[in-house]
Amino acid sequence: MYDIFEFLEKSKTAYHAVENLTLTLKEYGFAELKENEKWSVKKGGKYFVTRNRSALIAFTVGEKRSFNIVASHADSPCFKIKASPSMTVENMVKLNVERYGGGLNYTFLDRPVTIAGRVVLTDGKTYESKTFTSAKTFVIPSVAIHFNRAANDGIKLNPQVDMSPLVSALGEKGLEKELKDFAGDKKIIDGDLFVVSAEKPFAAGYNDELICSPRIDNLTSAFCSVKGLLSADPKAINVCYAADNEEVGSQTRQGAGSDFLLSVTKRIAESLGFDYAAALADSIAVSFDNAHAVHPNHPEFSDPTNKTLLGKGIVVKHHANFNYTTDALSSSILKGVWKTNGVKYQDFYMRSDLPCGGTLGAISSSQVSVTSIDVGLPQLAMHSACETAAISDVDEGIKAVTAFYSVAFSSDGDGKITSLDALLILRYSVGSCKATSLKALVNFPCVSYPTQVAIEAMLSLVVRSSSIAFLMRYSFM
Repeated sequence: MYDIFEFLEKSKTAYHAVENLTLTLKEYGFAELKENEKWSVKKGGKYFVTRNRSALIAFTVGEKRSFNIVASHADSPCFKIKASPSMTVENMVKLNVERYGGGLNYTFLDRPVTIAGRVVLTDGKTYESKTFTSAKTFVIPSVAIHFNRAANDGIKLNPQVDMSPLVSALGEKGLEKELKDFAGDKKIIDGDLFVVSAEKPFAAGYNDELICSPRIDNLTSAFCSVKGLLSADPKAINVCYAADNEEVGSQTRQGAGSDFLLSVTKRIAESLGFDYAAALADSIAVSFDNAHAVHPNHPEFSDPTNKTLLGKGIVVKHHANFNYTTDALSSSILKGVWKTNGVKYQDFYMRSDLPCGGTLGAISSSQVSVTSIDVGLPQLAMHSACETAAISDVDEGIKAVTAFYSVAFSSDGDGKITSLDALLILRYSVGSCKATSLKALVNFPCVSYPTQVAIEAMLSLVVRSSSIAFLMRYSFM
């Protein structure tokens, strides 16, 4: 799999991110499912499905019939190119764009940008999406201070006027030609193309402890989620969801407000033959989107008693009006898992006199209603063309997701949830088996191969008491 630097550089849009994650999943033996085909999901299987080629859900099937969900998003603020984009001014060609998401516009000025996204190729009968990245680099030039002496006191940028990238000083409408060459013997009718930061990720700090890059929000979360999925031994059905369009409200066919997650989890339940509503009661969802770290030049923007710091681990995000989904129960569950696995975590609250942004947690939980929590990696300069985070926090994010994906949960009534290890999962998996010992249980047809392996591993530990009665009495709570 890519390292975080390579993944950030190659994933210039959500289309590229999903394509790169898809390649990784296939490399690790995940089977691709299609929404327009019947599914045959099996215990121990690994699968993924995409929608619009810009959103992805991957999952692994463990013993427990419940869902451990981690949801992130793959889009970031940038500028979308309009149709017929080329505009000529004094023989210079610029592109007509509109804002995508709430980015820090001024950070895109005077730095390398490029064009990326997807185009739709057709032979007249079939229409196929293909990812596209321009081979060239461009720039959005700022206005010299000589024409605006008050620029350093704050500038207001007009997206129609000030944010158009300069693509030629020689009158060449190069984008049209580049796209025609890309299409070959096919035609391009339309596309979803964006002006994005072309800055390469780089390490910073005296100890190279920082990572600076475009799209840290929220590709680092998607990266950690997939790495955790690949690393964990699933006890439940582990679901990794990378949504699109979070930066513009999630209300699209491939966004968190769509039925994508609902449809996939329902189809998993249908294919495996278990009660969907009952499974949701035992399920936990983690919304994984980044959080604001204390700014070294403006610490006053942070809450006075809950300071989120770079390099101090994953962040649990709280909000009284539930812009984040975290509550005491969901927070306790995840913190308990992390404590057991040595994961560093910290709490984030906005200052009470500042508005709090939202993320996809509350939106997705309205579609798939499960116990939910919002988390993220601490970062600086969120929505900038070049953001900053701590490399150690990325590692901690992978560790946090892996730990979450390595347990299962059971609701013992409203407001009480038990975390299940391999022994307790056996309670749920053996069902009506009537074996008198662990050794005998291995050979029972109702016990799957992963469970058999778990039993055999436990035989070396549970020497003095190998009775099923002992097993059934085992409990953490």
